[in-house]
Amino acid sequence: MPMPGYVFRDGQPIPDSEQQDGGYLAASSTDMTRVSTSTSSAMSTPTSSATDGDHPTDSHALANADHDDKGAAQVNGDDSIKNLGWNEHPKDVPDLVGGLDNEELWTLIRRFNKQMYHVKATTAPLLGGLDLNIADEDEFSPDKLRANVERLYMTVIIGLMGFGKHIARLRSWREPRRTGAFAAAYAVAWILNLLLPTFLTTLIVLIVYPPSRPILFPPAPLALVDSSTGGVQSPKAGVLGSHDSATGAPEKHKGEAVEQEASNFVSGIGSIALSSATGKHEQGDPDSDPLNKSVPDPTRLAMAGADAKSAAQGGTPNEHHDKTKQPMEDAMWGKMRPVMHVIGDISDGWERFANALSPTAPFPKERPRLVLAGVLAPAVAVSLITTSAVFIKMAQFGVGIGFFSDPLVWRGLDWLNRNYPEWQKLLEIRNSILKGVPTNAQLTITLLRIGEANRAPLPPPPSSDKPPPNKPKSLNGDDVALDASHDEIQAAIHEDPAEKEAAEAAAATAVGAEGKPKHRHGAHILGFFKGTTATGVETKLGVDKVRAKIGSTHAKNHLGVLPKEDEMVPTGPVDFKGRYKGHKGWVNISTAARVPCVSWSKAASDGTGGAVEDTIDRHEKHVAFKVPVQEIQELKKVGGLGWKAKIVVGWATGKTVADGLEIVDKAGNTWKLTAIQDRDELFNRLIAIGGQKWESW
Repeated sequence: MPMPGYVFRDGQPIPDSEQQDGGYLAASSTDMTRVSTSTSSAMSTPTSSATDGDHPTDSHALANADHDDKGAAQVNGDDSIKNLGWNEHPKDVPDLVGGLDNEELWTLIRRFNKQMYHVKATTAPLLGGLDLNIADEDEFSPDKLRANVERLYMTVIIGLMGFGKHIARLRSWREPRRTGAFAAAYAVAWILNLLLPTFLTTLIVLIVYPPSRPILFPPAPLALVDSSTGGVQSPKAGVLGSHDSATGAPEKHKGEAVEQEASNFVSGIGSIALSSATGKHEQGDPDSDPLNKSVPDPTRLAMAGADAKSAAQGGTPNEHHDKTKQPMEDAMWGKMRPVMHVIGDISDGWERFANALSPTAPFPKERPRLVLAGVLAPAVAVSLITTSAVFIKMAQFGVGIGFFSDPLVWRGLDWLNRNYPEWQKLLEIRNSILKGVPTNAQLTITLLRIGEANRAPLPPPPSSDKPPPNKPKSLNGDDVALDASHDEIQAAIHEDPAEKEAAEAAAATAVGAEGKPKHRHGAHILGFFKGTTATGVETKLGVDKVRAKIGSTHAKNHLGVLPKEDEMVPTGPVDFKGRYKGHKGWVNISTAARVPCVSWSKAASDGTGGAVEDTIDRHEKHVAFKVPVQEIQELKKVGGLGWKAKIVVGWATGKTVADGLEIVDKAGNTWKLTAIQDRDELFNRLIAIGGQKWESW
């Protein structure tokens, strides 16, 4: 494998249609004509503005700016693509972005990959200056709901847990010096009738002066603090393997433990979350999947179970006579879309406030904090001159106005809607006090654009195929502001020897006298069905190979969805292994030319993928299509199999399904790539290269 810093020469010319072979690899004359004429339009290269002397968004401007603190991905080199450690060990990857640890960067990218499904380019003006906002018409799917609830857990719920445990620590008096200082300040403010000004002033200090935060609220691992007593507790995972998760579970890379917690959190929610836990996302299913159609819908189990219980109790459930069943189901699913949007908006708001209080380069550090402090400063001045009696009178007056002035309110809203149609959007925090402050997704795409602007694509997050070691994360007990000695903290963060012995004893009892694991009859039956299902899956996919040879388009799209071990080769950052119309080949991203393009060929851009005597000419002669990146209108992740088939295949075979990607240009032409091993990395590169303003769907 090439070492970090290896240079790829991706600027080879892509031939016109007359240079290509005939048959399935020849692009249509309409496509090629449109591509050739589009090169005269203004294109966005990684080192130039996307428009004439201007950037389409603040994200593009920040990505192309000259940063003071630079990482390896921010150093502009020549016209060749730099490999900064794709498919390398994390320790061999240099610091990529100045002011941001690689582990934190990979956490952002990993969560970005789970959140982004479908993006479309938009020409609408951006009130907040940043793209990749969620579209108002965003379609609902249980898998999207799952992603939003997971994000809610990782941001809001974990944040509220931390706040609650700080309150428990203060109330417990286990840190007498700190609690005494808070109590004294409260008593003085109460005596002087300055409680509200003191509270608001403390907030302003915490906002504008970050060093005050660890002084007033010393950090401690979340799983190490007992929420009831405020003292030290043994983590629920038995060992303190992570500092930012509620259970303290071990992790190989930063953020993985809380991500697994979020996944388990969603899996434990009620009947609607049952659909989310199965990953139902019909919008990303292939057009026709015989295997998917033959698999029963597991989301019907909840309703079927309820009917079975009713029948067992003497009821006679019949969906043909029950006129409430279908309307109630439709009403519940119809309300899920606004619920999903509300959950996403709450998470977005939390992330924006977090990024305003602790900005990440290259976004401004001081301006968001000063804006927030500026909002609170007038409130401090008003609270100093307003007595409690006046405050109560004002509150009572507001209640009366809100209750009795309904006609005036509606007339006022009607006037605003007629004269200022977008007044509600202007009042949103993302377009007012938090204008220009990104969500984590907007921060991530900016970081991806930084890499593309300097021809140094950011390496993907390292994979975690092996379980993390079951040992505590390094922690100095003397540095933790808890009322416990170093020995007590060390005893809490390590696995309890008694529990360890009990686990080993339980494992020993599960092993027979001959040293083989004991199996119950249920396990034998389940193993039988699992083996039968795996055989059926292999048979179905084998039939697809035959159908593909005789020209079935849908069968071609299923080829390669379960790659073999010897087919899993490292790819990127220039060439990505994938199929087009069922044929094996490589997706190539060329950015060295004046017009960045994405293309597909039977061979990689360096001539690999075929016979030894092949050269780079082989790539040029077998280009099936080429699309200028700036002409891409829509990118959509699609599943290699339908969502039901994925569940069955994953359970029966334990293999990972290679998914696909749909590319739609401005003329409406669609190219569907399937069986892409590094689909997320290809998607991230394509949305970060061009000058489009994206919208998340």
